[in-house]
Amino acid sequence: VQLQASGGGLVQPGGSLRLSCAASGSIFSISTMGWYRQVPGKQRELVAAITSGGRLNYADSVKGRFTISRDNAKNTAYLQMNDLKPEDTAVYYCNAFAGFKDYWGQGTQVTVSS
Repeated sequence: VQLQASGGGLVQPGGSLRLSCAASGSIFSISTMGWYRQVPGKQRELVAAITSGGRLNYADSVKGRFTISRDNAKNTAYLQMNDLKPEDTAVYYCNAFAGFKDYWGQGTQVTVSS
């Protein structure tokens, strides 16, 4: 499984961004897709995840502001991020769980600053 992430950037507090993660390869084996984020000196943390059946999981810090979705026809997962805060600044990584293995895309930087 290969993952290609896109959509990061610089945004002001209160703004919005949408991240995309396109999967290719053995996509039939993907069960869960998700987004994680990491800041220097801290562990990578789960932001949001969606199963193939549509079950959702969000970090408490993003509930009500972020929405994860998945277009199975396009093999793509999205993370819509609204009302962004400076503490959302991080490198965001796309993840896919397939065949009992974790796969990671390249990180995309999200910076929330005025």
